Amino acid sequence: MLRTQFEEELDKLHNQFYAMGTEVLAQINKTVRAFVSHDRDLAKEVIEDDEVINEYETKLEKKSLEIIALQQPVSQDLRTVITVLKASSDVERMGDHATSVARATIRMKGEERIPVVEEEITKMGHAVKQMVEEALNVYITSDDSKAYEVAANDEVIDNYFREIQALAVEEIRKTPDAIFSGKEYFQVLLYLERIGDYAKNLCEWVVYLKTGKIIEL
Repeated sequence: MLRTQFEEELDKLHNQFYAMGTEVLAQINKTVRAFVSHDRDLAKEVIEDDEVINEYETKLEKKSLEIIALQQPVSQDLRTVITVLKASSDVERMGDHATSVARATIRMKGEERIPVVEEEITKMGHAVKQMVEEALNVYITSDDSKAYEVAANDEVIDNYFREIQALAVEEIRKTPDAIFSGKEYFQVLLYLERIGDYAKNLCEWVVYLKTGKIIEL
């Protein structure tokens, strides 16, 4: 394969990955909206669309392995293919967690809710969405210096996680009838926190792509 053709194949990989990332970003946005607005129909839509994300990952994995097997890329080219392969796996897991939040939305139908906790979960959800969006932009631009800055936002997500957990515990004591919802709040917080972790992983893959070093940001 000529060099230009090979580069075209790599461009296709990046474009498919970005399309996958855009789809996951939309899923995160929808699942947070569904949860805080108690919208079961929107939650069902998120669950149904998870298959789209899974198909993206399957295609990216197949194409990446095909390039490795047939072209035997080395050095920077190999790192590029490996980065797409690993990053797409992280993005797929983000989609899984978005689906899990949607399932929690459905389970909570008719249960006693705690508005003050859900308000804070909304803020956390927006912060997570913003971090994922920035991580995807860092990936597309291969900006390894910006990757450090975006990865640092994971601490903001972790702070939300701890603070809202404490708030939920306090509020459940005041409203024992909300114990079931409280259990779901803890799960949703965990799912959102994990999405933040995977966004940080994307930043780490950008650094690997540029430097060849696997580091923890």
